[in-house]
Amino acid sequence: MSSASDFDFLIGDWNIANEKLVERFAGSSEWQHFDASTSCRKILNGAGNLDEMTLPGSDFVGLSLRVFNPVDGQWSIHWVDNDRHRVLEPMVGRFEGGVGLFYGGEEHAGRAVLARFRWNASTDSPRWEQAFSDDGGETWETNWVMNFSPRR
Repeated sequence: MSSASDFDFLIGDWNIANEKLVERFAGSSEWQHFDASTSCRKILNGAGNLDEMTLPGSDFVGLSLRVFNPVDGQWSIHWVDNDRHRVLEPMVGRFEGGVGLFYGGEEHAGRAVLARFRWNASTDSPRWEQAFSDDGGETWETNWVMNFSPRR
């Protein structure tokens, strides 16, 4: 069962190896690779967490706010960055067996698509994947992967 401690594996300072699909919904297999770092901390007396991601040599900053709802046992994940300057629609879901699945809406090339986040909870090397579907969830294309390693 999902709980407010589901994201405890992410608390701390991390280096992130990013792999981002260069072209979405085009059958592309070309990936852009770049590094980032983040620091994650608990908020709201443990009912949520907040992290801020930065890219070396860039002024980009992104922020994730995650809040657990004990009534329905689901998390809401909110994202905002200094490129889009707005809080995006939340991704909502839960963890089961160390894997978190979260769903919500996203926009790609001016059209609405379904988005899925998949978190593999690991205290040593967490992994986040983003996938989009333009056919209502029948098929998914993974377009972004983040592999986390502890910052020392």
